[in-house]
Amino acid sequence: MRKFLLIIIGLVITVLGYSREFVVTDFGVKNDSSMLCTRAIQNVIDSASQNGGGTVVIPRGVFLSGALFFKPHTRLKLLEGAILKGSDDIAHYPLLPSRMEGKILDYYAALINAYSVDSFSITGPGTINGNGLKFWKQFWAYRDSLKKLGQYATNLDVHRPRLIFIQNCNYVTVQNVKLCNSGYWTTHLYKCNHILIENAEIRSPSKPIPAPSTDGIDLDVCSNVVIRNCYISVNDDAVCIKGGKGPLAHKLSENGVVENVLIENCRAAFPSPSILTLGSECVHAQNIKVRNCSVENCSEILLLKMRPDTYQVYEDISVENVTGTCKNVIKMNPWKQFANLEGTTEKPFGIVRNITISNIKADCMQLGIMEGNPEDQVSDIVFSNINISAKTPGIKTHFNNLKFENVVINGVLFDKN
Repeated sequence: MRKFLLIIIGLVITVLGYSREFVVTDFGVKNDSSMLCTRAIQNVIDSASQNGGGTVVIPRGVFLSGALFFKPHTRLKLLEGAILKGSDDIAHYPLLPSRMEGKILDYYAALINAYSVDSFSITGPGTINGNGLKFWKQFWAYRDSLKKLGQYATNLDVHRPRLIFIQNCNYVTVQNVKLCNSGYWTTHLYKCNHILIENAEIRSPSKPIPAPSTDGIDLDVCSNVVIRNCYISVNDDAVCIKGGKGPLAHKLSENGVVENVLIENCRAAFPSPSILTLGSECVHAQNIKVRNCSVENCSEILLLKMRPDTYQVYEDISVENVTGTCKNVIKMNPWKQFANLEGTTEKPFGIVRNITISNIKADCMQLGIMEGNPEDQVSDIVFSNINISAKTPGIKTHFNNLKFENVVINGVLFDKN
């Protein structure tokens, strides 16, 4: 009984703590878009945590900041007209042990960071603006300079911050907020459980300067996720399932499964290539559902990247009730970019099984492409109740065990045989 009472008291204190609001301008933070206020906002976050917790509130105005680190029992709220704007100087984002592109490595902090902050939330209706233009220009200039030498640039070569990085947190909420112009990935969650991302607007441009690798939402070793009523238009994957890469990735404790994900009532728009991408850094994805969504001039609805240097399992995936315009309903292809067997004699392969795509109505180039690496195993792939118009009526594949049920292309019932 005593233990139970202590738990109840702790919950009450937590709720009361979160109900306290710390409006940053009440603590000396200046509403001046030209003044870097990282330290002043961080002091408010630290004070809130030290005094039992609370919600750090950004009021109307533009507040320029470098990396901010949220502490236990703190949250972030942006009021109407509030803009938290990221500095475009990488020196304002400290280099820390982190997680990037399926590896544990030192990388630069994001604009918003939360490590082991349970019940962390970011709520709007204000905006977090990554101010990424300078970083994008640096990336493309560097890539072009290497290209002239016959070399290739990687995403990590040009140092640029993510917008949001959340690690080892339970019960995470990102709700009613606008996220835009990230220097790198927009929202990266690593080893988090019970996540709700709802009514978020996530954007990055393709013109006049493309915003490279500004993924909308990256789920990296996460479980029990709901992504609902979001609009995502970014210059890379809308929702991307990650979890590790490399020939031994499936054996390393820092990697793992992404499971129990629901994506519903969302809209993915150009330049996002797909509404859901599995890979390129993914060892295991299971029980993922996309339903009641739309695509606007995307490349694919479902994109599966098959790494030749990583053991991968993609299973129990369903995509249903999707409408719009795209190049392919599904695309599965080898992903050989910077593949590295790391000196091992491993011969990785992928397993893709129990994938259902149903109730699709779209204008496309074709139904899809399904071509994996030579040893990839594909089974129980079902296309059901699909009605599309397509310039090329068919699917490009060497797999013979795909099942088609009431698939109509250009008004004609499709028969792969």
